[in-house]
Amino acid sequence: MNAFAQILKEFPRYLWSGWGALASIFLFLALWDIGHQFNGSLILPSPKETLLTLWQMLQSPELWQSLWITVQRALWGFGIALLLGTSFGMLAGTFVTAAMMSRPLITIIMGVPPIAWIVLAMLWFGMTDESVIFTVVIAAFPIIFIGALQGTRTLEGDLLEMSDSFQPPFWMKLTDLVFPHLFSYVFPAWISALGMSWKIVVMAELLTTPDGIGADLAVARSHFNSADAMALITVMVLVLLVVEYLLLEPIKREVEQWRN
Repeated sequence: MNAFAQILKEFPRYLWSGWGALASIFLFLALWDIGHQFNGSLILPSPKETLLTLWQMLQSPELWQSLWITVQRALWGFGIALLLGTSFGMLAGTFVTAAMMSRPLITIIMGVPPIAWIVLAMLWFGMTDESVIFTVVIAAFPIIFIGALQGTRTLEGDLLEMSDSFQPPFWMKLTDLVFPHLFSYVFPAWISALGMSWKIVVMAELLTTPDGIGADLAVARSHFNSADAMALITVMVLVLLVVEYLLLEPIKREVEQWRN
């Protein structure tokens, strides 16, 4: 509860520190507009055209419905990957043999391109939600697994022995020693996996389902409507930025204060 209150207290200062990030976004928009002037609206609509199209889309309930469907699929896939990847990664990190045996399997999973997993998911589950969720899980799982494994393997035995010599309560040892160390490895992996999940869910929807942001993107492509496509891409990026910088990053800063 105190940690949550501290996050809320530091949140305005965190927002104020984001001026540098805003400057980079405006630089990106300027480069985007230069690209539009060279290629025209058919190939690359301007930021203004894209934002106007996005504003019109936001008035439509269909966009919110598609966005909600996509968010649900991404969260289901990411949640399952988070649970499995963190659990099995910590388990593998506890035993040297398990860590050695798991590495080739993770390499094999990561070596298969996401598009190949989508094709396999379509064969196994058909054109269903399960195909999308499975693809998200299989893409995000290795990232989280490796983070949890590295965090567990790098937890120093000497530090644990020194801690045991003081006979601290189990909860204190967990929250003051084990959890901060693991979190510094697992949390960046969670953020990377979340970004990967968001990309994969749209790609899978584009090929396997008739609804969701990915399906809307497929319709925009079939109509060669660049403005709609760029507006949908902007929606996807905005959702990811909001989740990462307004939700996850403040939590990460609060939890990693021990590094300072």
